[in-house]
Amino acid sequence: MSTNTIKEGKTSAIVAYLTMIGALIAISMNSEPENDFARFHIRQAFGLHLIFLGFAIFLSVWFNEYAWYGLYVFYIVLWFYGFLAALNGKKQSVPVLGPYFQKWFTFIR
Repeated sequence: MSTNTIKEGKTSAIVAYLTMIGALIAISMNSEPENDFARFHIRQAFGLHLIFLGFAIFLSVWFNEYAWYGLYVFYIVLWFYGFLAALNGKKQSVPVLGPYFQKWFTFIR
């Protein structure tokens, strides 16, 4: 991947990690000049946000204080990992779930 591709897609990649709304905005930002670097990180961020929201809804029904702590630690650690990779211009998937996000969210172009 060229440095020009990374430079062009960096803004969309970073915006994707800023909440689920940021991920949706980044999808639209990357729609016209499709950028591979941005697409990779948008999928990663979208997956992280979706997993977090899904488990948060699940935990809101079956509340356990320690489960919430675990969810937040899991989310924040993976979020920082992905966000720092986007900032540094690296195409690193988040541990454990990253490869699945690339397979599951192929509709993100």
